Order: sequence, then structure tokens, then C-alpha cells
Amino acid sequence: MDADAHAPELVLVVEDEAHIAELIRMYLVREGFAVEVRADGPAGLAAARALTPVAVILDVRLPGLDGRELLRALRADGDWVPVLLVTARDDEVDRVVGLELGADDYVTKPFSPRELVARLRAVLRRTSGPAALARSTDAAGAPAGPGAGAGPDAGPGGPVLRAGAVVLDVGRRRVLAGDREVTLTTTEFDLLAALLRRPGLVHTRDRLLADVWGYQASAGTRTVDVHVAQVRAKLGPASPIRTVRGVGYTADA
Repeated sequence: MDADAHAPELVLVVEDEAHIAELIRMYLVREGFAVEVRADGPAGLAAARALTPVAVILDVRLPGLDGRELLRALRADGDWVPVLLVTARDDEVDRVVGLELGADDYVTKPFSPRELVARLRAVLRRTSGPAALARSTDAAGAPAGPGAGAGPDAGPGGPVLRAGAVVLDVGRRRVLAGDREVTLTTTEFDLLAALLRRPGLVHTRDRLLADVWGYQASAGTRTVDVHVAQVRAKLGPASPIRTVRGVGYTADA
């Protein structure tokens, strides 16, 4: 039997405040995770590249290389490991910029360790590890081209959802906008899939927070809005997402 088969999942914590890092480490170990802690940006980036963690908990304000630059470097590497940002209470700029760079979620200081663990598990439920968004190189795995109409088709790994020129292959986690393949983060992909599964239905922000992020209560609307803006920007003119003012979002059929 492979000894790694039952090894705990590794979470990398990059946090320069020792007491916060230890608190996070203690709670994660209690929840069954293995934990590596780094106290500055360069060490955190090196560890993320070397250790292949299932997730990274990343403070924004770090010595040497701040969390935003570290996240930017990971995404530039093509590494879509789930990232949970830790930000200051009122620093909306850090939160928005972090989400725009591809963070999956955030918590603000001071935070409840239980909330952090719950958000981490919600992120991990939407992924299958750090390679969840790695695009298949199997030519046979290319998604079918756009076709008329919206709705799911049968695909070998799951449904293929269509809305106009946008094709989303759920099983292979691949997206086409016309003849262009689009790379989305885990959360962006799941947000688009939630909208395309029920085209024409208006989804409230709270409903999307529950369906995509796993939250049962509103955590503020900026998380949803920023991710929608990112998906729209990546899809370009082909984007089927439409804002319903004062309510939420829908996807045109």
C-alpha cells in the first residue's frame, strides 16, 4: 500500500505574526491537516513552489514580498493552488486586489479560527487539490465547440454547459469563449457553472455565496461582485452574465 495514500493534506500558512501563525497551525492540525509555516514572502513563495500544498493561507502584509505579489507570482507560474487571504479589518483594497489576482476567499483580522477552517474547507470542497485547474494536455479531452442553444450536453467527465458562444466542460474544468480557451480560477469556474446550470434564473448574491462559497449567511457582496467582474473580463464580449440591479446576477440562455 502507498504510504502517501493516508498522509494528511498539507496546508501552507504564510504569516509573519508568530502568535497568529501558531493559532492557525494549532486549529488546522486539530482538523487533521499537516501544516508548514513561513514568516515572510520569499520563504512562502519558495515553499509554495516546492511543497505542492492543497491550499495556502496567506497574509497580505508580509515582509520581503507582500501577499499580493506572492499570489501574483504563483498565478504567473500557472499554479492555481487555492489561496485564502488574511487581511486587515478595513482594508477593502487588499481584499479586492487579492480577489482580482485570483485568491479564492479571504478572512479579516481579527478572525475566528473556526471561521477560517470552515472557509478553507469550503474552498477545498470546490477543488481536488492544487492541480484542480491544470488544463488537460490530452488532445482527446478538448471540449466540444460552441453550438446553438443553452443547457447541458452529455460529456465523458460530466455535463457540458453552453450559453451562446461560451462552453463550459464541467468534467474537465475547461472553458471556451468562441474559439478561445479561457483560464479561470477554481472559484470563477464554479461561479460561472452555477449561473450556466440554470440560465435565465436570477441568483441573489446570498444564494451565490451559499452555492459557490458554501456560506449560509451573507459575508458581504464584494466577494461575489469582484468574481463576477473577473469572469466577465476573461470571457470578454462572449460573456452571458447579466446584472439584475438590486438583486444579483443571471446568465442569458
